[in-house]
Amino acid sequence: MSPQESPHVPDPVTRHPRPPFPDQHQDHPGSTDRMTPRPDHGEDSYQGHDVLRDRATVITGGDSGIGRAVCLAFAREGADVVFTYLPEEADEADETARLVREAGRTAVPLMCDIRDEDQCTALIDRAVGELGRIDVLVNNAAYQMSQPDGIEAITTDQFDRVMKTNLYGMFWLSRRALAHMPRGGCIINTTSVQGYQPSPHLLDYAMTKSAIISFTHSLAQMVAERGIRVNAVAPGPVWTPLIPATMPRTKDFGDQSPMGRPAQPAEMAPAYVFLASPQSSYITGEIVNATGGTPLP
Repeated sequence: MSPQESPHVPDPVTRHPRPPFPDQHQDHPGSTDRMTPRPDHGEDSYQGHDVLRDRATVITGGDSGIGRAVCLAFAREGADVVFTYLPEEADEADETARLVREAGRTAVPLMCDIRDEDQCTALIDRAVGELGRIDVLVNNAAYQMSQPDGIEAITTDQFDRVMKTNLYGMFWLSRRALAHMPRGGCIINTTSVQGYQPSPHLLDYAMTKSAIISFTHSLAQMVAERGIRVNAVAPGPVWTPLIPATMPRTKDFGDQSPMGRPAQPAEMAPAYVFLASPQSSYITGEIVNATGGTPLP
């Protein structure tokens, strides 16, 4: 064994698959089971330590990808989980619910299009009805569609979908949830490396991720005296169904990372657990960068 190897600590560069991947395309929103390699949500690896025992949590976009990994991790940490999905994601949502219940916690999958204010209001009210309160809100659901042909290719319909999914929904849900959130509660938003280093083909998506950073900073200051924290996670490239469903090429996805590979959803979940836990009680208005080494502010 070389001095650089450890029998106890996995090598972060080689522990998960590295490109090149098979080129693969799916219709939006994509399917986990049809991806090669299959994403890892922590099914066989995440071990909880009860740091979120009996927390009432709401997670948007919990059917797959980062959202599923966060649902699984929260449940194994002792939290009950309400999570959203779209009608075409029902099968994916069933699997997430199974993982949460397998951990011995309550799973409440709710069909919700967060582009609609009334549905956002109904989601929060239903969550309070099911769990009694909201301790943690994770604004994770997002939409992107690569447009390598320039701004002219971005239709108003696409622009509206990106803005309403990524920004309006986050705003409506946060505003409604705060009325039901006790002192010690928290909001965790999902931004992106794109918020700092935008790719031209993701112009509209990158705009929203930059706005989420500002929203996080501003809201954190606004509600600090109420004993509520607001933070965000900024992932780099992550291997989720959104990638083959919205990107023209998947073969080299993630190879620009200093680690030479994309993250797996399971590698994002611990950041959300930390920000939701009492251990981060003095952290608010911060962005946790999880980029595989790409430097961000």
